[in-house]
Amino acid sequence: MRQLFPYSVDDIDPHVVYADVPVASGRPSVRLNMIVSVDGGTSWNGVSGGLGGPADKQVFAAMRAVADMVLVASGTMRAEHYGPAVLPPAVQAARRDRGQRAVPPIAVVSRRCDFDFAAPFFTEAAERPIVITVAAADASRRARAAEVADVVLAGDEQVDLHRAVEALGTRGAAGILAEGGPTLNGSLAHARLLDEVCVTLAPLLASGDAKRLIAGSTLAELERLSVRSILEADDYLFLRYRPTAMTA
Repeated sequence: MRQLFPYSVDDIDPHVVYADVPVASGRPSVRLNMIVSVDGGTSWNGVSGGLGGPADKQVFAAMRAVADMVLVASGTMRAEHYGPAVLPPAVQAARRDRGQRAVPPIAVVSRRCDFDFAAPFFTEAAERPIVITVAAADASRRARAAEVADVVLAGDEQVDLHRAVEALGTRGAAGILAEGGPTLNGSLAHARLLDEVCVTLAPLLASGDAKRLIAGSTLAELERLSVRSILEADDYLFLRYRPTAMTA
């Protein structure tokens, strides 16, 4: 893997690049990571996995290696068949040395709190998962979730992502890695909670009707971003942006 920006390096470890975790004032920072085809698709045949490759997996692993927690929407969790976070022993040891948990807990956002609680995501997790939901969710589902996960109520009818992020902060998260899907990404963007946007540009055409990277109603105004780094491997481009105010 080579770095193209901010300066050229012929062979670079993505763990070094993505150790540059954003910092936010008064709350945990949120780094978004998504893959997109050249024509803008975030999935192919309903999942993002078909767009990835070995280099993309390297970068994905590098970001998880430094995240305190992972944040994902329930729809993405189901579509991508999420399991618990898994990291190599050496990475786990390095995390412990930094004062982090051996693997990042995964927080999943769901208004309905409707899950298969016997799935490996819950039953095989080394770190107890977190379910972020609302007071209006079925009480029996919330009670069942509490048996296998920490339950965070972040709103009455709709999930308040500010409250959700703050709650993850009280559970020890300084840096959160958001992994989609596009609707959750859109909600994070509207709440002005995106401190870094990491885009893997796959050298593929996907066509179809996949959602864009960040989906939802239009932002009130365009938000200017600045390039933080660009990597390349196997014709994949790994782009990292931050809001311009954060790069000053």
